[in-house]
Amino acid sequence: MRMVDIITKKRDGFSLSPEEIRFFIQGYVSGKIPDYQASALAMAIFFRDMTDSEIAELTRAMVASGDTVDLSAIAGIKVDKHSTGGVGDTTTLVLAPLVAAVGVPVAKMSGRGLGFTGGTIDKLESIPGFSVEMTGEQFITHVNGDHIAVIGQTGDLVPADKKLYALRDVSGSIESIPLIASSIMSKKIAAGADAIVLEVTCGEGAFMKNEEDAVRLADTMVRIGKNVGRKTAAVITDMSQPLGYAIGNALEIKEAIDTLKGHGPSDLEELVFELGSRMVQFAGKAENLDDARGLLHQALEQGHALNKFKQFVENQGGDAGVVDHPERLPQAKYQFELPATDSGFVAGMNADQIGLAAMLLGAGRATKEDTINYATGIVLNKKIGDSVKKGEALLTIHSDSKQIDQVIDKLYQNITISEQARKPQLIHQIIH
Repeated sequence: MRMVDIITKKRDGFSLSPEEIRFFIQGYVSGKIPDYQASALAMAIFFRDMTDSEIAELTRAMVASGDTVDLSAIAGIKVDKHSTGGVGDTTTLVLAPLVAAVGVPVAKMSGRGLGFTGGTIDKLESIPGFSVEMTGEQFITHVNGDHIAVIGQTGDLVPADKKLYALRDVSGSIESIPLIASSIMSKKIAAGADAIVLEVTCGEGAFMKNEEDAVRLADTMVRIGKNVGRKTAAVITDMSQPLGYAIGNALEIKEAIDTLKGHGPSDLEELVFELGSRMVQFAGKAENLDDARGLLHQALEQGHALNKFKQFVENQGGDAGVVDHPERLPQAKYQFELPATDSGFVAGMNADQIGLAAMLLGAGRATKEDTINYATGIVLNKKIGDSVKKGEALLTIHSDSKQIDQVIDKLYQNITISEQARKPQLIHQIIH
């Protein structure tokens, strides 16, 4: 079998066999197939697409390229959640303790963030003492005992994805739906999930800028999941503006705690119940989505979810006192309000650029080597569709420096006020 024949076959629009796909992945990971041939095949896939069976086989081959996580020692159906990312992505911080509170095992493997703010681990590590360092045995014990634990990615999971993603990033094939879908799903499957609930964001603050592309990606990932024997569903959500109000690590922890206390942002709460009800149903804890949603509401209203969060933080060495004393979280030296320059309604908040403004404050990483400032970020006072008076604060900037002119300019350039505006719809579609 020759790599050049595989490239020309896909270039000419033919489907690749399972043997050809495995030959490519194994050869590329081992170094026998050079970058230029892998790049040529990625570009051919970009233009010629792949069938469902090809994408499923590509996903299986990528999973087989490295270690896999065995969660069989954890009782129950393990349901994982994945988001394609956005600005103010506080969802997991609320969702994990909430579904754990109704008995769904949350065995979460997370990474660190590169971009607007930190990843889930970075956000959790803004809690004093919190650690994701634990043995596999401790991880399983926590999940079996309390239904929740978060650990850093261990071992060599899906090395094929690491190599392919780096190559696609510099060779113009990053937007290929089959390659994006197999990248995401291979990691979820390798991490041991029995069922997967996906949030696919679309809009200025998301990787998929329009709903059509988001639906294509979601539909592809759901079909992959079903093809490899996993229950899978996807929720298409709006990311034209940040989710919730907080953008920044400790600020998002505080917002998550507020939400678990029952007074968080309405859009964050809506999304958590939408994703959580599907996780609860997939885990077999409820017969239908209405019953699942009812269980989650009960767990929130009776304080079980908040107590689960405290227990989770304490189990992982963190100061659970931050729940009742948020001032123990890292605090920025300065707070600056951004006054509205006109009266009217907020008509636009470019999530992408507002996220970049938070990164300029230190809330995120531009490169993997950057150090995150847990305290800094932005808290919105207004969202799209809200009325505002001239001089009223649109948001509050949390900074450790007084030199924020660049941040202020970027925010003003990306928040628009007009005579009328309509609130965007958060949930666009459900794919299952």
